[in-house]
Amino acid sequence: MEHKCDQQLDEETLFVVSQTFKALSDPTRIRILDYICGEEKSVNAIAEGLNLGQSTVSHQLRFLKNLRLVKFRREGTTMYYSHDDEHIIHLLHQAIDHAKH
Repeated sequence: MEHKCDQQLDEETLFVVSQTFKALSDPTRIRILDYICGEEKSVNAIAEGLNLGQSTVSHQLRFLKNLRLVKFRREGTTMYYSHDDEHIIHLLHQAIDHAKH
């Protein structure tokens, strides 16, 4: 469904959009989302691959999970994360392309 610019937005839509942009306003969350867009990765793999602390990665993943921007699966004691919304990845990559333009 495409949005028309002259339509008034309801409160729920405004809230979800603002939370999405809030999520994408943090450099660490941007790095994490970009890093897991190709395949799911464990918290340890994300921390090592991005040179971040495991607690930092876990905190940011929890934030992203609460917004349903990432999903996870458990395998034994290991949690694997992947993106949960192709629209967000598309939006993120459009912003990255725009920044590089």
